[in-house]
Amino acid sequence: MTRHNRLLTTLAATALTLAFSSTSAHAIGVGDDKKPSSGDDATGSAGKDGTLSASVSSIRVTYPSGGDGGGKKGNLGTVDPNWKPPACWYEPAFTAGQLKKFVDTDGGGDVGIHESWIGKGLWTDHYRDGKPADNFDLHSPENSVAEGYKDYNLGKDGYFWRGVAPDPGDEKSWDCGRIMFWVDAGEVPDDPNAPTPKTLAEYAYNRVKVPETEVELKPEAKSTVNLPTWVWLDKGTFKDVKVRAALPNTGLWAETTAKPVALHLEPGTDDAEVFPSSGDCAINDDGSIGTPYTKGNADKTPPCGIRYLRATDGAPYQLSASVTWKITWEGSDGSAGDLPDGTFETTQDMNVREIQSINR
Repeated sequence: MTRHNRLLTTLAATALTLAFSSTSAHAIGVGDDKKPSSGDDATGSAGKDGTLSASVSSIRVTYPSGGDGGGKKGNLGTVDPNWKPPACWYEPAFTAGQLKKFVDTDGGGDVGIHESWIGKGLWTDHYRDGKPADNFDLHSPENSVAEGYKDYNLGKDGYFWRGVAPDPGDEKSWDCGRIMFWVDAGEVPDDPNAPTPKTLAEYAYNRVKVPETEVELKPEAKSTVNLPTWVWLDKGTFKDVKVRAALPNTGLWAETTAKPVALHLEPGTDDAEVFPSSGDCAINDDGSIGTPYTKGNADKTPPCGIRYLRATDGAPYQLSASVTWKITWEGSDGSAGDLPDGTFETTQDMNVREIQSINR
């Protein structure tokens, strides 16, 4: 048994421990340096240190709408605690010519998510000389051996595909354990982890950036016990955010759209009432939320607002305003669907005073 196979067997026996580690596990080839893989590109170009990383995707993200403008922005949090974006998928990494150039130039980097080949010999054995190689695939025993290639498949039209995992420490990243393999041009792999428009839509979900939620208040940042504080957002404050994710050399793309649908208020204390009682202020047809305060409405109940029942004592209450965003997507093949709603929360100080009156 070769040293490479022995290490692979040892890693397989300790897979659960490795899967939960914060860094990826790598199988090192016979007689090669134990150099950890790293890089900045997964599109066929080596990083500055001559290696190639399987933790960086070549998916291109653009913002057709809502991604520009000033002000602070942040990523959405999902309302579904069980939802997660894809842990791994396969995507094109090299043409035949690009792989040959990569091997001839350096030949060091990730041949799979959890396997790094450091040194030219392993690459030439498998991709040039046709020798079989181990697949570091713990979930698919039938893929334990990968057949080799002759002269890097030069003259053929297609790409070598490889697994990508943004977080190689994620247990699910082990589902994409195959080492780099060939796919003819215009095709996608026959594999359950081949990319789809929905994969790209879910990838784009984590790239949605929305503006912080600082609501308009009357009175501004200082309320009075038992008097309502009106809360509103003018129309145009929030716009739909659309993120497009495209995977080069596949024709696959998806656009994920986040649309603001509601504002939720948390007063920061139990000694308060919210309007409406659910704390959810719907977005009006014109895109505004609530109703701006006008003179003479001090004693009226606002459609969106808060009434504090106890004054602050030195430390202000933390008023939390979170906007719910409805997430939909559509893809290059005509598919479409919904993803879990997202939320983004901002807090702001609220001082509450108590007006003393004297009865005679």
